[in-house]
Amino acid sequence: MTAEAVSVRRDGPVVEITLDRPKANAIDAATSRQLGEAFASFRDDPQARAAIVRGAGDKFFCAGWDLLAAAGGEAIDSDYGVGGFGGLQQLPGLNKPVIAAVNGMAVGGGFELALAADLIIAAPQARFALPEIRSGTLAEAAAARLPRRIPYHLAMEMLLLGRWMTAAEAYRHGLVNEIAPEGGLMTRARAVARTLAEGPPLVLAAIKEVVRAAESESFLDVMRQIRERQLATVATLYGSEDRLEGARAFRDKRPPRWLGR
Repeated sequence: MTAEAVSVRRDGPVVEITLDRPKANAIDAATSRQLGEAFASFRDDPQARAAIVRGAGDKFFCAGWDLLAAAGGEAIDSDYGVGGFGGLQQLPGLNKPVIAAVNGMAVGGGFELALAADLIIAAPQARFALPEIRSGTLAEAAAARLPRRIPYHLAMEMLLLGRWMTAAEAYRHGLVNEIAPEGGLMTRARAVARTLAEGPPLVLAAIKEVVRAAESESFLDVMRQIRERQLATVATLYGSEDRLEGARAFRDKRPPRWLGR
């Protein structure tokens, strides 16, 4: 891994995290740790409101686990860093929105990295696949997440047969939010990120925590936690100055001014 394998660009409240490991943007353990550091820094920066993760070039978003590193002896259970493989999937407390700008092939762990984002915007040439079945490994995060995102039998076809999905098909099944115009992926991703960054940060944080809780708990349990303010972001929101700002802005016929407190 070179020092430039992961780069971070800041544009006001929007952070861009770029994976740049030619030829295929594959991730070894060291790169994964660097991605985790970048996402953790975004999480912990009070001025950062939204992030975009992208792959350099126009052929690969990310080819997933670096099989050359694996062939050289890197263990499948290596230390992938604070956020798990790819830095995002298991990062605790990330209550800010992340956009995956998928510029090309999202394969294996690269597909899982995109699935870990909150929104996926794809270039027309983007494609998705889980070829782990052919190399005798398990697409762990995809096996857990994908059947919840698209029809069960289609997810199982991708997992069991390793078949490819085009950007158009992914959009049709709701796997990606939109397909950007040719050559306009980052323009569109940045526009969406700016819209997110202008939103109420405490509400965005509460949405992410509630959605995360609902993945593993019953509806009634989650609603009880909200009502009893057991979720930290909800408790913060309900006790904040921002809680009334939207109503006041509507009353005064002005844009809201979110303070994040």
